Parts: sequence; C-alpha cells; structure tokens
Amino acid sequence: MQSISVHDLHAGRERPLIDVREEHEFAAGHVPGAVNMPMSSIGEHLDELPGEPFDVICQAGGRSARVVEALSARGHDATNVEGGTGDWIAAGYDVEA
Repeated sequence: MQSISVHDLHAGRERPLIDVREEHEFAAGHVPGAVNMPMSSIGEHLDELPGEPFDVICQAGGRSARVVEALSARGHDATNVEGGTGDWIAAGYDVEA
C-alpha cells in the first residue's frame, strides 16, 4: 500500500484529498481542500472518486488504510495519509471547519 506522512501532504501535492471520516468529524475540522466521503458510505459513491491519483485521510490512519486497500484492489491509484488528521493538527497545520 502506498502511504505518505502529513508532512509530505503539507509540503504540497497536486492530488485530490478524500477524507473518509464521518460527517460530524469532518465538520469539526479537516485538512483544507479535503472532500468528505465517509467510509461508511463510500461504496455508494465509487463513481464520484477522482479518475486521477488521490490521497485518503481519516483521523489516525486506520480507516483510510482500509479504504486505500479496498480501492487499490479495484484499480484506483490511492495513497494513505499515515497519522491522519490527528497528526496534521498535532503538527500545527491549519484546518478548516
């Protein structure tokens, strides 16, 4: 599985970012530019996923890792953000609410 750190993400990547946390988690604070597609309903929205490579984030990296494994098996070029939004916030990076 492909993965990057929150520091790699913050350094700048020209890729869409999918946040797979639930809506209330996303609303409380997320990485700027992220699009919310909760893990619990992502199967219903596969046709809305980017056609190009994209990154996947959650709170700590576990849910996003499972999503990346499942999507990669279906042919998507997805990369997990290790440490998730929790590490992003701990690093002092900006969040949107």
